[in-house]
Amino acid sequence: MDMHEKRFAGDLDRLRSPERIGLLEVERVVDLCMENSQTSSVLDVGTGTALFAEEFARHGLKVAGADVNPETLPLARSFVHLGDFREGPAEALPFQDNSYDLVFLGLVLHETDDPLKALAEANRVARKRVCILEWPYTDQPFGPPLAHRLNPEDLVRLFQEAGFRKWKMTILSNTVLYCLDI
Repeated sequence: MDMHEKRFAGDLDRLRSPERIGLLEVERVVDLCMENSQTSSVLDVGTGTALFAEEFARHGLKVAGADVNPETLPLARSFVHLGDFREGPAEALPFQDNSYDLVFLGLVLHETDDPLKALAEANRVARKRVCILEWPYTDQPFGPPLAHRLNPEDLVRLFQEAGFRKWKMTILSNTVLYCLDI
């Protein structure tokens, strides 16, 4: 498999369509990520057009983002002016250890070349929590093909191998949110 073969390569404007925002329940996801946690900063891994980063910023958080696609970063900055957006893959985040209270991977873990390494990096950079929004392991008329989705049993194994011992899974209307506490 080529590096970043599963990387999003579509129309960036489509990532912010009203239909997609509703489908992803952006406000609800952000609220769930911050639930029962004193959170003042977040790193949005695979930030794309900063859809989730913008919602975190609306909640008053210090926001940063990383994306392997450099063409997304100017757009991300246009939505979150004070955000620190950097080019970098989930497997090698360009941030120091324990830099952010929350590390968020929104619909990106399934696109990584090495999900275990991406989880280990998220664990390295997070102080309190890592939240992962993913597609359910089922065929849907939207999102990636089933072959690119992550099986929940494999995810649990990856969580454990990356050093996480406690997590909560929340099934949403069209996605699944995993919150892993450090």
